[in-house]
Amino acid sequence: MKRYIILILIICRLGFSGDGFSRELLPVEDLKFTNFSSDTLFFDKDSSLLNVFFARYDSVLTSQTGNINVLHIGGSHVQAGVMSQQIRKHMLSDFFPPYARRGMIFPYRVAKTNNPIDYKVTYKGEWKAVRNVQNPIFRPLGLTGICVYTNDTLAKIAVKLKDSLSFVSQKICLLGFSDSSLVVPSIVIDSIDYQPTEIDTVLRRYTYDIPSVSSEFSVKINCRDSSQLFTLTGLFLDNDYPGLSFHSIGVNGASVPSYLNCEYFEEDLELVHPDLVIFGIGINDAASVRFNACDFQSSYQQLIDKIKNVNPDCAFIFITNNDSYRKVRGKFVVNKNALIAQETFYALAEANKGAVWDQFDIMGGLKSMYQWKSARLAKPDRVHFTDAGYELIGDLFYNAFISAYLNYKESLKPETK
Repeated sequence: MKRYIILILIICRLGFSGDGFSRELLPVEDLKFTNFSSDTLFFDKDSSLLNVFFARYDSVLTSQTGNINVLHIGGSHVQAGVMSQQIRKHMLSDFFPPYARRGMIFPYRVAKTNNPIDYKVTYKGEWKAVRNVQNPIFRPLGLTGICVYTNDTLAKIAVKLKDSLSFVSQKICLLGFSDSSLVVPSIVIDSIDYQPTEIDTVLRRYTYDIPSVSSEFSVKINCRDSSQLFTLTGLFLDNDYPGLSFHSIGVNGASVPSYLNCEYFEEDLELVHPDLVIFGIGINDAASVRFNACDFQSSYQQLIDKIKNVNPDCAFIFITNNDSYRKVRGKFVVNKNALIAQETFYALAEANKGAVWDQFDIMGGLKSMYQWKSARLAKPDRVHFTDAGYELIGDLFYNAFISAYLNYKESLKPETK
């Protein structure tokens, strides 16, 4: 298949100098139906929180000390992991050495749904799942918006990181809870069981200090009999190295209210403590014929306020909805709610000193999804992208991000007379 994007990175990326580094943007082949000239971050007049973030980003990048945390949160576009992984790879390649913690993950395959592309999950035993898109939600959820639970004495989950990025874990925090204090999960590495060094029943955390592991580990639940139940809501892979961590959280079908319904959202968010949140939520909200801009903005603001409760200085980038279609009486009809959502994202950015990455405009606007599908960059459902499409979107987002950072750097230079 002919590729419509050039994924060759011009490597000048780690040429450090006294005040930063030199680099080139990722080259992408222009497509006639797109508007790549809009590939930029649109800032409100007051972009102080983004400047706070860029200052922290610059400090960690140039000094190679400290940590910066980015959280990408959304629905199926994020759960698939292709776009997130593309951005993650580009951002991490700016750091040398590129140490990073993988951060928050979830074993989606145990819930019998698709796993992000950068890690593989296998499991044993019988498990059931709860997602934040369900109504009612009959088990409490946290930041990941999804949980799996079991009473199987043989229950075990194996995780293998597949990418070549330099992820090293020295500590694992298992998020979950049991109906019995007798159920204590263990982490298994090279056939050795490691017990938690700390158990916090209030925050539902089991912390394990482990030998440095870069790729594979297992979680053994250790239910003694079928009367004991354990619920797992996430895994946080941690280390003591400086650098950038790019966390991605997504649930297929999730809307903004889906995350508002997660009881332990803020408590779990403390682990990530994001410096920047990239919002990719909205495509499912706008899919409804009853979509209302005021309700959408109000729900979004509630979610933003929860994040601000954890980090008042957190910066926000809002990704507008992609162009999409929905089926009406068996026929595909363009979803004009994308235009209403687009305006709302700009209003949210203005209200929260954030920025907008206008994916809708970059794609080519209304009805452009059909052309992306014809170019094999989008799937037949006219909502989701192919892997090549998600990779292109990740490249474009990164270009907009790094351009904004370089513009920030330029603004700090004294004016010459």
